[in-house]
Formats: sequence, structure tokens, C-alpha cells
Amino acid sequence: MDQLHKKYEILRQSLAEMGSVLVAFSGGVDSTFLLKVAREVLGDRAWAVTATSPTYPQSEFREAEQLAGQLGASRVVIDSNELLIPGFSHNPADRCYHCKKELFELCLAKAQELGLSFVVDGSNVDDLGDYRPGRRATKELGVHSPLLEAGLTKAEIRLLSRELGLPTWNKQPFACLASRFPYGTEITAGRLAQIERCEEFLKKSGFHTYRVRFHNETVRIEVGEEEIPRFLVPEQRRAIVDFFKSTGFSYVSLDLEGYRTGSMNRTLPEAGNGRPEN
Repeated sequence: MDQLHKKYEILRQSLAEMGSVLVAFSGGVDSTFLLKVAREVLGDRAWAVTATSPTYPQSEFREAEQLAGQLGASRVVIDSNELLIPGFSHNPADRCYHCKKELFELCLAKAQELGLSFVVDGSNVDDLGDYRPGRRATKELGVHSPLLEAGLTKAEIRLLSRELGLPTWNKQPFACLASRFPYGTEITAGRLAQIERCEEFLKKSGFHTYRVRFHNETVRIEVGEEEIPRFLVPEQRRAIVDFFKSTGFSYVSLDLEGYRTGSMNRTLPEAGNGRPEN
């Protein structure tokens, strides 16, 4: 057995030992793979939980609903509004910690209500390499990360997802809309809706990998490097500029570095270990 499938068997064994789980399910690559395997191993003792939130686009919520149905998983929805968390809208550097803490507290309460033993999330090995304060919340609350514990990377999860026939195997990475704002920039419902509309426009225009970054009057667009040439097509460029300005931006810019995870973290001071912790 190769190394990848050894990790896969470790994941299955870990889930089997848990007995029953509530999967924090966003419909992304990682949580879809985790829910699929949990359903295979635990059957009806694996449930999915999705949270409604101003930072979670409606299109992603609908896709998660469809995916859970395709996997045959029982699914519950909890209401979460990060904007009501004291200090969240001020967008501090540990914003994600407070968000995940509230979310997982709601998930744990729901798991107890349903008689499920564990709450699990889709964190993987790659999540250790960037600033992710939400990981602190999972540790404090006892939320398990079976993909991480099995040593699976994002690339390996995509490979296994493809083997399992999951439609998410090549889905673009996604993070909550709050990650589109520089730390210290106020997050409001209106600004979140503005970002959501712009990203939906890029999605409908056929872009695969994208982020719309908010810088007050200016928007900074990140897309995959292979998609940057599309902005040289006059009709495409004009359509994007016109739409983005219609949402309230005064200036529309393209980031020539292209999409990369954690680009907003570049402004953070480095932690003592040489990288910000997360």
C-alpha cells in the first residue's frame, strides 16, 4: 500500500474509533471529503452541520446543501452571526479565533443534542503553514481534525477526492468573506455583501480561482496566474470594471502576483518562531 492510501486507512480507522461525529461542513474540498469518508465508515452516525452567516456566501450555502444531499448525509443548520461577536467587526488579527470559538461552541451544543460523540473539522496539514488563529479555538474546545491527524495535505485530499468521484476534487479554495479585509479595517454587513456580489460576478464570468480584496475605495482582485491574461481582453476588463464600480468601488485594480493564500497576513508582525502562529 502506498503512503497516500496508508493515510487514508488511518483516517478511516480514526473515524471508526470515534463512533459518531458531527462534521463542520462548508461544502469545500476538505469538509466534503471528510463527510464522504465519515459516511462510508459511520453511516447514519455521521451528520453534517452548516452555519448561516453574513461571511458565508449564499451560493456556497446552496452548494453545501446539495452536496450533503448527494452524500446522503443528515444535515443540520445553525445560525451564526460573527458581526454580533464583541470586537469582531473591528477586524483584529485574532478575528478568526473569536469566530471559530463561537461557531464550534454552537456545533458542540448541537452534537450533544443529537447524541453524537465528536465534532470534527476539515483542517489539514497545509493549514499549519499559515497564520490561522482559528486552530487555537479547535484545540481549546476539543474539536478533532481527522485529516490533519492522518497527515493529509490539500493535494492528497484532492487526489483521494478524485478517486472517490467527488465533484469538489478541483474546487477552488474558499475562505470566509471576512478574510478579504485588511486587519483593522471595519467589517460591516454592507461591505460583506459588496465583496460577495463582486466574487459572484467573477464566478459567473468563468474565473476559477479568485479573491476580491477590500481596500476602502479600491478593490484588489487576485486570480490564478493562468487567468491574468483574461484581463487583457478589453471586453472582459471593461465588464469587470463597470460591475465593480456599480457596487461602490471607485478604483478597480488587478494584483499582478495573482492569487495566493493568506495575502492579508503579510502586514502582520512575525511571531517569535519566525512565522505567525495559526
